[in-house]
Amino acid sequence: MTVRRVMPVVQSDAMQGSREFYGLLGFEEVMDLGWIVTLASPSTPAAQVSFMTSDRTAPVTPDMSVEVDDVDAAYAVMRDSGAEIVHALRDEEWGVRRFFVRDPNGRVVNVLSHR
Repeated sequence: MTVRRVMPVVQSDAMQGSREFYGLLGFEEVMDLGWIVTLASPSTPAAQVSFMTSDRTAPVTPDMSVEVDDVDAAYAVMRDSGAEIVHALRDEEWGVRRFFVRDPNGRVVNVLSHR
């Protein structure tokens, strides 16, 4: 399994302000679903940050996302390790397959692959 990118997920009620602030640092919008907006560096596309009002398809808002090349393998490893699966593996309508797992610090990690 290979990690493709890691990005923070910031819970926010200031989406426009976040766009403008991070735009000043050179980030550009690459996704906007209304409840989640992702900004990326044009020169280094894997450098990203997401802002979320709340996750509309999961029971909690994650603290970070980790994109892997094989989310099914990651799910099996986490499940078999006894880690707490917060949101079961599933396909989302916007083209990702993902699950949420709680890390030892209590943070919720969104582990995903694009389909």
